[in-house]
Amino acid sequence: MARERNLLDKFFLFLKGLSMGAANKVPGVSGGTVSFVLGFYEEMIYSFRKINYKAFLLLINGRFKSFYEYTNATFLLLVFGGSTFSYFTVSLALDYLLRHYELYVWSSFFGMILGSIYYISKDFNDWRTRNIVSMIIGAIIGIALSFMSPAKENDNLWFVFACGIIGVSGMTLPGLSGSFILILMGNYVLLLVDSVAMLFKTITEVFTGDFSFVDNLERMKYLKVIASFTGGSAFGLIVTSHILGYVLKYWHQIVTALIIGFITGSLGMVWPWKKEVYKVENGVNLFDAQGNKIVENFKRFLPNLSSQETWIAIFFILLGASIILLIDKYGTERKDYIDE
Repeated sequence: MARERNLLDKFFLFLKGLSMGAANKVPGVSGGTVSFVLGFYEEMIYSFRKINYKAFLLLINGRFKSFYEYTNATFLLLVFGGSTFSYFTVSLALDYLLRHYELYVWSSFFGMILGSIYYISKDFNDWRTRNIVSMIIGAIIGIALSFMSPAKENDNLWFVFACGIIGVSGMTLPGLSGSFILILMGNYVLLLVDSVAMLFKTITEVFTGDFSFVDNLERMKYLKVIASFTGGSAFGLIVTSHILGYVLKYWHQIVTALIIGFITGSLGMVWPWKKEVYKVENGVNLFDAQGNKIVENFKRFLPNLSSQETWIAIFFILLGASIILLIDKYGTERKDYIDE
């Protein structure tokens, strides 16, 4: 699977990693889907599975060149270099957009999730009882989560580590959005917006010779959070690539049915028209460390169809769905071209 690459190949592989990283950041879009569409999914899973006991032996025995070649490290470094770069750039953009255009951002996310449901389900044609039951179970779980109070932000480092393991699943399983799962777990903004923005700010300061962040307790908290999340993601990539290889081999349709049901049932979590209900204690709003009001719940409502803002939001829903449909169309045309 590993092969020699010229400079142009490496550049395009970096761009593909950039696309996958951006997709992983957006709720409703699966990085695994993008890697599948752009034609490097199989090599990615192959490379992950090469990080095993044999690779460990090569490393501790000092056979670094053999380790590099065995693990297809050129591929991994380029793909994850692109993904890491996109995480910083997309994080900063999302932070701005969520603050100033929240309705339109969530409308786009909602449309992307609708498109993802279509993407996963369009080729699903195995309607045996066990698959229908799996789909129903997934939908029940999703609906239950939608109507429950959203999970509160949790910066416990062990929970953050678990978020890394679960959130990275979007890279290894096409159709499953890791960012969407992080929304359900309550840590999307903490892990993919705030912490990444703090890390970017810290790196910028380090390059200018400013190390004052070491004495900043809030900054150090975010750095610990992003380190735990990164560790969980790396662990999850290695472990889930082996587990999913086995699970998908023997229970592919059941897993697909479960995912379709779950994502469909969970649409209420990203319903664009909702009002934040803030946490109050003794009649006074509570604030987090950054001075923002702490959100306790969301009150969902139907949009006002006479409002121009509503129709702009509907446009963004259609735009989000169209992005997924275009990716699907490109993937279909590419597959047909390869088959010819």
